[in-house]
This record gives sequence, structure tokens and C-alpha cells, in this order.
Amino acid sequence: MEPTSPSKNSPFPGPEHQEPQTSVPAAASPWKEAFRQLIKNKLAIVGMIIIGFFIFIAIFAPLLTTYTYQAMSAADRLQPPSSTHWFGTDDLGRDIFTRIVYGARISLMVGFFAVIGALFFGSLLGIIAGYFGRWIDMIISRIFDIMLAFPSILLAIAIVAILGPSLQNALIAIAIINIPIFGRLVRSKVISIREEEYILAAKAQGMKSGRILFHHVLPNSTAPIIVQATLGFGTAILEAAALGFLGLGAQPPTPEWGRMLSDSRQYIQSAPWTVLFPGLSIMLVVLGFNMIGDGLRDALDPKMKS
Repeated sequence: MEPTSPSKNSPFPGPEHQEPQTSVPAAASPWKEAFRQLIKNKLAIVGMIIIGFFIFIAIFAPLLTTYTYQAMSAADRLQPPSSTHWFGTDDLGRDIFTRIVYGARISLMVGFFAVIGALFFGSLLGIIAGYFGRWIDMIISRIFDIMLAFPSILLAIAIVAILGPSLQNALIAIAIINIPIFGRLVRSKVISIREEEYILAAKAQGMKSGRILFHHVLPNSTAPIIVQATLGFGTAILEAAALGFLGLGAQPPTPEWGRMLSDSRQYIQSAPWTVLFPGLSIMLVVLGFNMIGDGLRDALDPKMKS
């Protein structure tokens, strides 16, 4: 007997009449979506280009100039910008362009290690205070309040005055004064998620506090930490320049931009290029990190997405 094909009025259509099944597209990763939002932000792209440029000159500094940053020439002191010295020379005859490109290494290094130190200790204290609460939270929060009660630059000056003026001690001071900023940020985030259902379920299953903190709480607090760390780079570089300007950071002949401003401030009228290029470098680096930080905030904050 031949198989009968379903009639037109049959409620059971044959294979040739069935509609093809469509697969539901998988949801995009939140980080991929944030990256797409970031690259659409023109100001963030400009910031990346600026920071990428300074990272490039910091890495390839020896290949970009034929001078050394400590080489002095009394015959070439306070020379204006020219084909021989692109940014001119300072009061000791040192090539300013060379000192700028080598100074990029110093500033980026200070910003990186200061932010990493502040992020590590601040996040650790913030997680502990926010998760455990009670007297632990009270003690840590009061320490943060005391540190934030002082102007950051004055607290940094006090720390460097105790430790002694040097680039390393300036880096330590900058890291310390930024600890409460990360600590309070992480604490507030942890308090908002510690009562979430997945945290309560992990506790009910007998999961230890350390595992909950580092496998559940911390990963869900990374977005504001990343944004604050990016903005903190610019702040740390600015604070390092301020300490260098006051003579409490890098010591001569280290080509630190703040120290270069301090050494050249008396020539601001007779040789303005000695102040212009270090100041412009500080401004561009801080501006670049702020642009990237603003772009990351817009990309990672759901409330900012259109």
C-alpha cells in the first residue's frame, strides 16, 4: 500500500509543509558588548591613541634619540627648538626631547605600580569590610575616613618626608593615599551583592568565605575597579609630578617630568620651551587616561547605555 500524503485540511502537515526551526542566537558576552561600546566611543579611541603613543616612545626611547638624558653641554644650554634639538635644551645643555621620552618610562612606571599597589590592598580591605561587616567594617571604614580627611597631596608629602625623598618612596606614598579610594568603592559594591541569591546559596552549601570572596564576590565587582584603576593612572602620574616638582620624588639626573618643571620654572620667560614640553606631556597623559576611563565607565555601566 502506498503511503498517503496528508490532505490540505489535515491538522498534521507533512515534512514538506513544516516550517524550518530557527536557532536562537546566543547572548553576547557582557565583556564583548562592553568592548563594542568602548570602540564606538570616539573620545576613548583618542585616549587610547595618546596613551599608545607614550607607551611607544617609552619602550623605544633609545631608538628615538641619539643623546643620553644625562649628557650635558655648556655650549648648548638654553637652545631653542631646532633640527638638532627638537624640543630645545635646558639650563645644563641637556636635550629636552631625550629627557621627555625617557621621562615617559618613569611616569608610566610610577602610575602602573602605584595603581596596582593601591588596587590590591584597597580591594582586599574593601572586600573584607563589606563582606564581614560589624566591627571589622567599622575599623577599616574609620581608617579610610581618617586618610580621606587629609588632602591627598599633603598626606603624600608627609609620607615621603618620613621615608625620605626618592622615586621609590614617592611611588609608595602615591599607592598609600589611593588605597581608601579603591577600598570604599569595593566595599560599597560588596555590600550591594553580598545578599544576592547566589551568595546565599553558596553559604547554604557550606562554601568557605575565602572561596565565596574570590570566586563570586570579587569577579562581580571588577567593572567599577577597572574604571577607577584607569582613572587612577592619570591621578597617580599627576601626583608623582607634583612630588617631583616639590623635590620629593625623583632626584637629579632622573628625567622625571615634574622635576623637569621644577628645574626650569625660573626660565619660564626667557626659555619657555623648557617648561612647555614637560607640562604638555603631563597634560596629554592625564587627559588620555581620563578619556579611556570615561569610555570604560560608559561601556561597563548599564545605566549609561542607550
